[in-house]
Amino acid sequence: MQIVDRLIATTLPIVPRSIVRWVAGPYIAGESETDALATVRKLNELGANATLDLLGEEIDDPAASRTIAKRYKALIRSIAGSGLDSGVSIKLSALGLRSHPGLARDLAREVVAAARDAKRFVRLDMEDAGTIDATLDVYRQLREDGLDNVGVVLQSCLRRTFHDVKALAPLKVDVRVVKGIYVEPVLISWRHPQVIRDNYLRMVKYLYEHGCKVAAATHDEQLVYGVTALMDECGVAKEETEFQMLLGVTEKMRDVLIGNGHRMRIYVPFGALWYEYSVRRLKENPAVAGHVTKQLLGRVFGRS
Repeated sequence: MQIVDRLIATTLPIVPRSIVRWVAGPYIAGESETDALATVRKLNELGANATLDLLGEEIDDPAASRTIAKRYKALIRSIAGSGLDSGVSIKLSALGLRSHPGLARDLAREVVAAARDAKRFVRLDMEDAGTIDATLDVYRQLREDGLDNVGVVLQSCLRRTFHDVKALAPLKVDVRVVKGIYVEPVLISWRHPQVIRDNYLRMVKYLYEHGCKVAAATHDEQLVYGVTALMDECGVAKEETEFQMLLGVTEKMRDVLIGNGHRMRIYVPFGALWYEYSVRRLKENPAVAGHVTKQLLGRVFGRS
């Protein structure tokens, strides 16, 4: 099955954009800010919060990075002005992290400060392993600057991550815990699915025990069960933990969690770069390519 998934992912770039757009439709909010806000409004009506991701990454042009930051600040004003329950998620590589780290830090500070003034939250997305130290450095600097409306993401597939959890815990960090989508070398990454799950729950338990906030981002029913069990074990109330999911994925599980009184936040990507985002993500994680293909066949034959 893995061979089939990789084959699907490899051939995606030759698939017509119109077909990719149709397949990706449930998972992308659209190209415009108007599309994104409309999607958030629908999610809020369902009882879910949101975090908006303006698609774009790996930018090394300072002018383009400044434009991204400007658009994020405008987006935050629109969210607040519309009274919607949403924050934003930012990939620091879109702000020039690799080529201009100082600029990325300054632009991130501008966006987070704008969000603080609008009473909104900013999540610094985690990218591949080569960006981890720089991303955590930016996070620590923002906290030192007195900005506490900002959180990070940590990946349970990486061997280093539990040490990162212990190092960050004294800051009472707000962490989105994920398995991780990037395929990293075995020297730095766990590969066995159960080891990755075990590390995920180990991270969540440590964060709970040290008074940190957890955003459990997962579509894995085993992990959802494990997190809720840890909430009971550690005496964590439902309102103190947030489950997070991707737009359009495992919506039945989403609805069950909301119905049981759990907080839910949906990650909502949007923007003109939807095609690049879709192809890149599916190539990075062939298993997702296979899942999307099954969804496509289900839609074609009316099974979903």
